[in-house]
Amino acid sequence: MKTFLSFLLLCCCQVLSAQQTDQDLLALITKQDSLFWDAYNRCDTTAMASFFTEDVEFYHDKGGANIGLASLAATFSKNLCGNNSWHLKREPVEGSYKVFPLKKDQVIYGAILHGEHVFYIVETGKGPRLDGQAKFTHLWLKRDGQWKMKNVLSYDHGPAVYHSRRKVVLLPAALLQTYAGRYKGPQTADAAIFPKDGQLILKIGGKEFSIFAEKEGVFFDKERDLTFEFDKEKKLTVKENGVAAEVLNRVK
Repeated sequence: MKTFLSFLLLCCCQVLSAQQTDQDLLALITKQDSLFWDAYNRCDTTAMASFFTEDVEFYHDKGGANIGLASLAATFSKNLCGNNSWHLKREPVEGSYKVFPLKKDQVIYGAILHGEHVFYIVETGKGPRLDGQAKFTHLWLKRDGQWKMKNVLSYDHGPAVYHSRRKVVLLPAALLQTYAGRYKGPQTADAAIFPKDGQLILKIGGKEFSIFAEKEGVFFDKERDLTFEFDKEKKLTVKENGVAAEVLNRVK
């Protein structure tokens, strides 16, 4: 019995140790990942290159392969960060990350990071515009005490599905009624707005769209990054990706 209890205790300690090690690895790899993508979003190509091994292999299902750090760094400089008027901004898809430890003789020597991310196009003078979504798998290896990416797979690129982060609030019916009317702008000849079921309906060219209150005077579309801001001067400012796209005047 004593021997059996000792065996159980040993197994329990090994499991707890492995869990702690795996948790530490998860924190380490996700931290390294966030540092790399921070450099990516700033187009700091020198910092970006420092996260890869010299013999890195990068495979992209649309852009082809880059073998070796010199080739990959050149791609970063000439293509990704070669235009001063625009660049890409990347964000991870929440909850998509998975880290798998690689071990030999119970010693961790690497990790596989898998996840999904979305990309935005950021142009000078404009807000970020959602561009696409993809999956990725990265092989991280520990070499000479440093963690770097040895293999990169970037695949399943396609259009991104917009998910609004704004929260709907309920406004009094009397307040919603104050926004009702007909509006006209440089691009929109006639737009009707009226309340229905606790929200506003925007009707343009026979089509109706629901817009939802974020706060008093500010409404949004759940399907696109569009906001509608009403002011006391009876004007409606439509913003796309945070940038004013059109200002409409209330005419009736």
